[in-house]
Amino acid sequence: MELKDLAVAVAIGFGAIGPGIAVGLIGKGAMEAIGRNPEASNQITTTLILSIAFAEAIAIYALVISLIIKFV
Repeated sequence: MELKDLAVAVAIGFGAIGPGIAVGLIGKGAMEAIGRNPEASNQITTTLILSIAFAEAIAIYALVISLIIKFV
């Protein structure tokens, strides 16, 4: 196993754990907010989906960086 392969694994591993935790916390916060104020669920859901998309974009950046390390 080359050092490059280890770098790819570390890059995608650390790059995916942060957004994974963030998506969990975002979902937790949204469920608590909907539980406290059910009438605002449409606004909360819109913000939830947007926030999850931004968090997942960071994971995609990590994937791109790991692919660059692997093939360049």
